[in-house]
Amino acid sequence: MTTTAADAVLTPARLRPSDLAGLASVGLRTRKLRATLSALGIAIGIAAIVAVLGLARSSQAVLLAEIGRLGTNLLTVTNGQSFTGQTAELPQAAPGMIGRMNNVIAVQYTAAVSNANAYRSPLIPSVDTDALTVDASSLGLPAVVGTSVAQGTYLNAATAREPVVVLGAQAAQLMGIDRIFPRERIWVGGMWFYLAGILNPAPLAPQIDTSVLIGFPAAERYLNLDGHPSEIYVRTVNTQAATTAVDYLLAAQANPENPNEVGVSQPSDTLTAQADAAGAFDTLFLGLGLVALLVGAVGVANIMIISVLERRQEIGLRRALGATRGQIRTQFLAEAVLLAFVGGVAGDIAGAVATGIYAQIKGWPIVIPAQAWAGGLAAALIIGALAGLLPAIRAARLSPTQALWTV
Repeated sequence: MTTTAADAVLTPARLRPSDLAGLASVGLRTRKLRATLSALGIAIGIAAIVAVLGLARSSQAVLLAEIGRLGTNLLTVTNGQSFTGQTAELPQAAPGMIGRMNNVIAVQYTAAVSNANAYRSPLIPSVDTDALTVDASSLGLPAVVGTSVAQGTYLNAATAREPVVVLGAQAAQLMGIDRIFPRERIWVGGMWFYLAGILNPAPLAPQIDTSVLIGFPAAERYLNLDGHPSEIYVRTVNTQAATTAVDYLLAAQANPENPNEVGVSQPSDTLTAQADAAGAFDTLFLGLGLVALLVGAVGVANIMIISVLERRQEIGLRRALGATRGQIRTQFLAEAVLLAFVGGVAGDIAGAVATGIYAQIKGWPIVIPAQAWAGGLAAALIIGALAGLLPAIRAARLSPTQALWTV
């Protein structure tokens, strides 16, 4: 039995993925400059998003590593204010009383010497204090607050009784001292003090960075310190429950008569807040990235509309040869998606490179979250599809006669 032409049912050929990819790339390959400029807007937007999220995560990783190294089990006790508004005093016995608490493993303390200033030499005007403070210090302070000696040595039982000082990291910089020479001296409280050491930065106790530290016996002997501590640093057992328990009782233990005149804080909370807020100011840059994506989407839509107008004869010829409206629509939609995909890939690469370079300069670990590059690429594909939908529909609506009409 033979099938006549009248009985035959013609069905349009289906576009294979390879055929669709070839058709989608025709417009891009024949109009390279235009396609490049259109993809550039999407690339810039994706690069901004990837770089912003990558840098935020990289800086956050540094803070989290710092918190892990320093620990969250440090509590600080300070002298608050009395009911009359005057600065309160911590009892001289406060460090010893705190040291007898359960879950407390180390206690160190300082006392502000308010009647003394420190200068590089007596020739410097007295008003140029550089906001440096003179503090008496107990002998185990660096280890408890999470710092160490960068140069020289720290105070010991012998030097704590003599006119000897140790500089905080920033205090040394402000005085222009970057190394310790034999018999190096600075002018403190109207007399010469010999320089014994310089500390590394103390992230959990930044007030120590601007301090000139001397021993309690020397401060009492030469600068008339009354011996009352002004700040006590307490290390607890390194568990959240132990730290919380000590925190709850610390004010009453430090000053049983007036616990309301005692301030208690956990310095690591500041670093934790910084880590939590590492991307708080990145919203603006993410907004700029989204604006760039919007501009890119407009560019893709514009080039696709122009492409439909310029390729009307191609559309008419394909329709005349049997292409369906759906195939025409799919071709132009795929072309828009491919254009956006190219821009998205370029943006991902540019954002990752920018993050890597900046993190390398800062000494940060390079962290590029998957949601940054994957989300950016997904956003590019969605934008490409949305931008190309209207031009694709317009192309599909053209009849062969309209499309082949030469204007």
